[in-house]
Amino acid sequence: MSIRVLIADDHPIMRSGLEALFGTEPTISVVAAVGTPDEAVAAAERLRPDVVLMDLQFAGEFRGADATRRIRALPNPPSVLIFTNYDSDSDIITAIEGGAAGYLLKDTPPNDLIAAVTAAAAGQSALAPAVATRLLSRVRNASPALSARELEVLALVAEGSSNTDIAAHLHVSETTVKSHLAHIYPKLGVSSRTAAVAAARRSGLLRRQ
Repeated sequence: MSIRVLIADDHPIMRSGLEALFGTEPTISVVAAVGTPDEAVAAAERLRPDVVLMDLQFAGEFRGADATRRIRALPNPPSVLIFTNYDSDSDIITAIEGGAAGYLLKDTPPNDLIAAVTAAAAGQSALAPAVATRLLSRVRNASPALSARELEVLALVAEGSSNTDIAAHLHVSETTVKSHLAHIYPKLGVSSRTAAVAAARRSGLLRRQ
């Protein structure tokens, strides 16, 4: 029985390339290739693939992690593999917390991608070596690391969101947002929002502009 794969990527050339790659594998069949997160969720519910290969960015917006969370909330959900160009801590942690079984970068060799899809279909995890190194570094680092929620707050700050905007987005109070920022600043050795974002980008916590 072949592994049923759903591809979600907003670039037609990437979708076509992945379909061509998987077409060379008798153990893998592509059930659909879609270009938006909403189409991915709908196709996952309708077609019930074994694995969803999910990009993070769609039309300039980072909606892949949210789509992953929605897919993983379905009854008997498929495994989701993130397949992206972005490897900041905030992207990785958000995707994994959303239920992703793996996180691969788009420079992954074809054989490794096929192996990752096979592993995900079997319920195993698959991480790009660079991603695994970053996660291990977070675990081993003796200095205080930002929590997943703190990374989420800081990512929204980097997008230019106010405390009011962040509170509404995360469904928390402004006091809670301010508390998160108060914990973030000393961890990064800074005293302002701008400095926190700059320090996080330098250290790879947030994606660089």
